Amino acid sequence: MRIEMLPALHGDCLLVEYGDGTRTRRLLIDGGPIGAYPSLRARIDALPAGDRRFELIVLSHVDADHIEGLIRLFANPRPWPFVVKDVWFNGWRHLEPAHGLLGAKQGEFFSALLARRLDGGGWNSAFKGQAVVVPEDGALPERVLAGGLKLTLLSPTPAKLEHLRDAWREDLGAAIDPGDLEAAWQLLSKQKKYVPGQGLLGSSPQLDALIEKQSRPDDAAANGSSIAFLAEHSASRKSCLFLADAHCDAICAAVKRLLQARGLKRLPVDAVKVAHHGSKGNTSDELMSLIESPRFLFSSNGQQFGHPDEEAVGRIIARSTSPSPTLYFNYLSQANQVWQQQGLQDQLGYQAVYNQAEAPLCISL
Repeated sequence: MRIEMLPALHGDCLLVEYGDGTRTRRLLIDGGPIGAYPSLRARIDALPAGDRRFELIVLSHVDADHIEGLIRLFANPRPWPFVVKDVWFNGWRHLEPAHGLLGAKQGEFFSALLARRLDGGGWNSAFKGQAVVVPEDGALPERVLAGGLKLTLLSPTPAKLEHLRDAWREDLGAAIDPGDLEAAWQLLSKQKKYVPGQGLLGSSPQLDALIEKQSRPDDAAANGSSIAFLAEHSASRKSCLFLADAHCDAICAAVKRLLQARGLKRLPVDAVKVAHHGSKGNTSDELMSLIESPRFLFSSNGQQFGHPDEEAVGRIIARSTSPSPTLYFNYLSQANQVWQQQGLQDQLGYQAVYNQAEAPLCISL
C-alpha cells in the first residue's frame, strides 16, 4: 500500500495504490485547487498505458482547494484519459433528495459533470446512489473495493450535511437556483479555467469574476461535510486514516464507535493524513488519545492560511503514542520549516521528511 501526496499547492490531492503483487489498483482522493491540475494530469498520464484505472475517486467536500482540480479533470471531453468505477461525492440531490440535483457553486459544477458525463450508476454507486453518510447509530458503513481495500466511513454525519445544506442555500444567492441543472451546466461551460481551450460556450468577465470570488475556501460547514474514512488493505495488512477537512468531533465519535465494535482501546493505523492541512482546530488531544500511528501526513504549501499550524504539529508530536513519529510534508515552506531543525527533532523525539521537488511525495506503508 502506497500513498502519494501530489504537489497540490494549499490543497489535497492524494493517490493511493495497493495490490497483491500481480496487479496494482488505485484510489484518488480530491484534486486540489485549479493551479494543481497540471500535476494531477501529469500523474495520470504517467500511469501505464492501458492501466489508467481508478477503483474509486472521492471528492471529500466542495472547498476550492479540494474540488477544482477534479472539475477540470472531468471537464475533459470523453473519452477521458482514465477509467473510474465509482465516484463518491455528496451533491444537492443528497442534501435535499426531494428537491433537485445540485449544490453550491463548485459543487453544482461537479454535479453537472457527473450527471452529464459519468456512466449511469457510477455516482455513489457503493451507496446505491444515496448520500455517503455515517448513520446516527449502529455499525459504521463499510465498503470493500476490488483488491481487498476496505473503507470504513467516519464522516460526515447527517447533522453535518444538514448544516452544509443551509450554508449552500445561502451561498448560492441569486447565481443559480438549487436543482437547476441546466443553469449550472451553462455556467460551468463558460469557465475557461475549468475547461480545455476556449471553453464550451465562451466566457465573460462577469462570470470569471464570480468564479474567482468563489475560489476562496468555503466556511466550516463545507469542512464538516468532508467524506473521511479508514482504509485497510487486507493483503498487506496496512492502513491509513484519510481525514480530509473533517471536524474533530465527528471523527472522534466515529472512532469511538469503531473501537467499541472491535474491542480496542486505541485504533492502530500505519499513517494518518492529518485533517485540514494541519489546522489547529481539527486535531485534538482526544483524537490523539484514540489512535496509534507512526506516520502523520501534511498536505499544504503554507500559502493562503499558513498551514500547518504549529499548535497542531506540536500536539501530534507531544501526544503521539509512537516513540518517534515521522512527519511527512509535501512541501518545505515557511509555515513548516521550523520542524526541520535536527536539534528540535532530537529533543522532541520525531523525524521530519520534506518533499523538495515538484513531484509527488511517496510514502510506502
